[in-house]
Amino acid sequence: MTSTSNVKPSQIRKPTQAELALLRALWQHGPATAKRVFELVQLERPEINQATVLRQLQIMHSDGLLTRDESARSHVYAAAQPQEKLQTNLLKDFIQKAFSGSGKELIMAALKEHVSDKDRQEIQEFLHGDKK
Repeated sequence: MTSTSNVKPSQIRKPTQAELALLRALWQHGPATAKRVFELVQLERPEINQATVLRQLQIMHSDGLLTRDESARSHVYAAAQPQEKLQTNLLKDFIQKAFSGSGKELIMAALKEHVSDKDRQEIQEFLHGDKK
């Protein structure tokens, strides 16, 4: 039995930095038990403890960020939204707040200081339709 929260998609809040780490683990490795998520996240954050991860997963489920399969003894958590969809929504919000809704301003700011020469070349190829 899969358990979803009663939160409508339009009411789902933005995840915190710590919650994004849990979501990344689930996106990369697929649905997992709290213990498995803890093992994955602990590789990057050795100071985190299993109880904290479990509590975060429970909160994220109640807030609609995760689904939970309760059919087995150990509940299995999964991201409620695909990675690309959540990232797109976060980016739209960020562009609106930080760049007055201008995607061009975001790109220009990123290109000025945050893009390597290699990345710049890939971007140029993408823009010119030379995708491989």
